[in-house]
Amino acid sequence: MFAKKCMVLAAAWFAAQAAFAADDKLIDSVSLDFATGSKIQMMRVGVQKDWDARWFQSNGTHLSGYWDASAAYWRGTQANNIPGAHMHLTDLGFTPVFRFQNDTKKGLYYEAGIGVHRLSDLYNNDDNRLSTRFQFGDHLALGYVFANRWEVAAQIQHFSNGGYKKPNSGVNFLAVKAAYHF
Repeated sequence: MFAKKCMVLAAAWFAAQAAFAADDKLIDSVSLDFATGSKIQMMRVGVQKDWDARWFQSNGTHLSGYWDASAAYWRGTQANNIPGAHMHLTDLGFTPVFRFQNDTKKGLYYEAGIGVHRLSDLYNNDDNRLSTRFQFGDHLALGYVFANRWEVAAQIQHFSNGGYKKPNSGVNFLAVKAAYHF
């Protein structure tokens, strides 16, 4: 059931964003992420806008970045520390991301970002708790952009409120990302 919902959501999102992006270029790419953590899964869709900047340009590479706006669905499998009890959250996020890449914007890249996220409810899953709905989300990624404008990446992502309210055990994910650049 979860996989079916994710596939329908992803197909609708990609179709809508492709039609939108083709005409006004308010966005440069769309992405779909699948992630897993300790007794939690996440599916995220996002839209990105490239900064078109080239800092520290040297030897065919440079530092640049993009804005990322995303919506995600989290599904926990041990809500309130009860095995088999499910928790469902949504997450809206906005993240500036720095990317070290080739001048052609193709091939291997490295990136890091830290942004803000708003969860639909408090997270309490498998002894991991977040005491606020507002969270910071940071990630590190290694990816590759192909000549046909498709991109794949592996990410490590961490969510936490930065310690301003306890408990704050944080939530970690390993993610796989697919994106298409217009």
